[in-house]
Amino acid sequence: MLEIVDLHKRFAPDKPVLQGVSLALAREEILCLLGPSGCGKSTLLRVIAGLETPDRGEVRLNGVAINGLPAHRRGIGLMFQDYALFPHLDVAGNVGYGLRMQGMAAAERRARVDAMLALVNLQGYARRAVDELSGGEQQRVALARTLAPNPALLLLDEPVANLDRLLREELVQELRHILKTLHVTAIFVTHDQEEAFALADRIAVMQAGRIIQVDAPPQLYRRPANTFVAGFLGFRNLLPITATPGERQVCTAAGAFILPAAPPGPLAPGARLLIPPDAAVLDVQSPGPTYVSFSGRVTATTFRGSVFQLQVAPATEEVGCQLSFEFRNRGRDRLPTIGETVLLWLDTAQMIVVTADV
Repeated sequence: MLEIVDLHKRFAPDKPVLQGVSLALAREEILCLLGPSGCGKSTLLRVIAGLETPDRGEVRLNGVAINGLPAHRRGIGLMFQDYALFPHLDVAGNVGYGLRMQGMAAAERRARVDAMLALVNLQGYARRAVDELSGGEQQRVALARTLAPNPALLLLDEPVANLDRLLREELVQELRHILKTLHVTAIFVTHDQEEAFALADRIAVMQAGRIIQVDAPPQLYRRPANTFVAGFLGFRNLLPITATPGERQVCTAAGAFILPAAPPGPLAPGARLLIPPDAAVLDVQSPGPTYVSFSGRVTATTFRGSVFQLQVAPATEEVGCQLSFEFRNRGRDRLPTIGETVLLWLDTAQMIVVTADV
């Protein structure tokens, strides 16, 4: 449905914001643009919406180039982080604003507004003033207003960033349900990987104006393309590889591991071994043939209710090498204490070699 071809954008001669961005979006797909602040996510969204003009490249909607179309003729809905509600209009006036601009008849407009408010669980709010609403309710009004004109494409620029975490998680789940119910094609911008995993069909990770990796959430999590993607997703166990004595064996400060699916051929400079935080099992016999034992000294513990984290250093006392693992708290009365030696079993089937950030 949407094709982005080799987009470039600079706001200053020495400050490229988009550097050759190409992307394709299928109909009814939810794509998340994920990356740190300043990587070009919002600028890419504004170029698609027609609020910025690219220096080079093309945006195509349903096969038609729309670079020359003004924003109001693109049929694209855009929802901002600050919601941009009209304070002089009540909830119904805000939701129906775009419909009024389209010239929709009053009776049809009222019916559409009522349907949108029901969709976002705001029945009975039509005559409320927007400054009487909570942040979550304002977010729902903004979403209903954006969806009311039935846009061909919906763009959301960190729309839940200003809400507290519990409400944010609730609204992200509702948002995915609403978009799928209405068969809406959408692009969602965030710097929060948990939001991206919960909402998106595919995630495009951006760095310094470039798209580094596009994948479905499970594939992105299990196979990050390089050390930047792995680090941004929160992986801390990225170990320098000191040697590769065998075809599938890699040596690190935490020990040597034989990987069931090691990449063929010599490793590129800067490659690292990624050990996911859930690749460890604590205090049991070997769970399976791909697991190897690891003895470590606990250097930190973090309790998070249903899970707890252990930070461990190898028993060999290798300087600077510490690993972080996450475990389900299955009725455990006592967590390992700092300084205690624990026996872990590490699943080599979950370990992967990732290339260096370039």
